[in-house]
Amino acid sequence: MLHMRRVLVTRPEREALQWVAALQARGIAAQALPLIAISPPADAHALQAARDHTTDYCAVMVVSSNAAQHFFDRNTALALTGKAQSAIKTRVWSPGPGTARALQALGLDAACIDQPAADATQFDSESLWAQVHHQIGPGDAVLIVRGTEAGAHQQGTGRDWLAQQITAAGGRVDFVVAYTRGAPDWTEAQRMQARQAASDGTLWLLSSSQALDNLRAALPGQAWNQAHALATHPRIAQTARALGFASVHECRPALADVAASIESMP
Repeated sequence: MLHMRRVLVTRPEREALQWVAALQARGIAAQALPLIAISPPADAHALQAARDHTTDYCAVMVVSSNAAQHFFDRNTALALTGKAQSAIKTRVWSPGPGTARALQALGLDAACIDQPAADATQFDSESLWAQVHHQIGPGDAVLIVRGTEAGAHQQGTGRDWLAQQITAAGGRVDFVVAYTRGAPDWTEAQRMQARQAASDGTLWLLSSSQALDNLRAALPGQAWNQAHALATHPRIAQTARALGFASVHECRPALADVAASIESMP
C-alpha cells in the first residue's frame, strides 16, 4: 500500500538515491534532497599511505559507508581477505549494518567485520564498543577512517568517544581522512523544494547533525515550527528540536526500522 506522506531523504547523493529506491519499493513516497556533499580528501597521499599499512593495525574502524567507499580500494580489500586471511589479524569495525553491507559490497569478508549486536538499541560507537572492547589491550593500534569538513583539522572531524575508550584501554589511535563533507550546491528548484517541505507536512529523514547545520545555512531565517522529522539517532533529534522542528520522531538507522517508523505515522 502506498504511504502518501512525502519523505525527503537528506543523506549524501549516492546514499540518498539508494534509500529513495529502497523506500519506494516499500510503497513510501520518497525523494532525495541531499544536505551533505561528499568530495575527495585534500591529502590523497596520506590516505594511500594508510591503505598501504592497513594490516599493521589490530582494527580499522570505518565510521560510515562513505568512509568505506573512499578507503577500501580493491587492493586494500584484498589485503584483508583471500587466502592469507588466516594469517591476518586486522579486524574491520562498522558502526552498523548499513556500513557493514557497504564493506561487504567492496569485497570484504563478513567474517572479518565486527558491528553492534542486531538487537542493539542504537547503531553507534557505544554499541560497537560493547562488542569489540575485548580486542584491545596495551599497545594495540586502531586506525579510524573518517571524513572531515573543508578547511578542518587534518585528522578529520567527528566524535572522539571511541578513540577515548581505545586509549583508556591502553591502545593507540591513528586517524585518516577518506573524504570531505561540505554543503550541497542546490539548484533553485531544490531550494524551493526545501522551503515548501518546511510547512507542507513532508517528513524530513535526518541522518546527520551536520546536515541540519547545512540546512540552517542554506535557508537563513526559515521557520521550522511546522516541519516534521524522523531522526536516526537521539543526538540528531536533539539538533532538529533545537532548530525548531515542530515534531521529531526517533528510530534506529536500519532501513527496516526507518520504514516501519514512517509507516506507523498518520
